[in-house]
Amino acid sequence: MAPEKLSDEQIRKELSDIPGWNVMNGKLHKDFVFKDFIDAFGFMSRAAIHIEKMNHHPEWFNVYNKIKVDLVTHDAGGITQNDINLAKILNSLAK
Repeated sequence: MAPEKLSDEQIRKELSDIPGWNVMNGKLHKDFVFKDFIDAFGFMSRAAIHIEKMNHHPEWFNVYNKIKVDLVTHDAGGITQNDINLAKILNSLAK
């Protein structure tokens, strides 16, 4: 069973606690910038462990030291608590 899609109000409230994230094209979005490719790739590797445990996979794109991340729960047709939780994890891993 798919998680429940969050309302716009719920999303706005959650985003106030997750710096750098916004809603773009119906998805949570953030651009991460790292010192270099090694740091960017290390972030993706650390994130992959959490992503697999959650079984909730981002849409992400990496060029050199930049990673663009979009989070959405396709089964629910929008942003869910799973996306919020993963955004929080990604922020903590990027520190």
